[in-house]
Amino acid sequence: MAIARLTQQDMTESEQRELKTLLDRARISHGRLLTNSETNHVKKEFIDKLMAEREAAAKKARQAKKQKAYKPDAEATYSWSANTSTRGKR
Repeated sequence: MAIARLTQQDMTESEQRELKTLLDRARISHGRLLTNSETNHVKKEFIDKLMAEREAAAKKARQAKKQKAYKPDAEATYSWSANTSTRGKR
């Protein structure tokens, strides 16, 4: 199942700030403005990392939900009296 690629609009504000910080650090380390290719490369790496983190969190949530799922008791027997009305049919 292929997950749609994240865009900057899909990111939270803190994630957008982190991306901007990464771009600024890359610009400072190069000592000049970044080319489109360099900018896109930094963005792609950040989005890949972010998608992997989100997928791991979703997987953990699915596992927790699966563990909490209702499991009928195998040793219990069916109780007719618990499942029938005491008043009977009207």
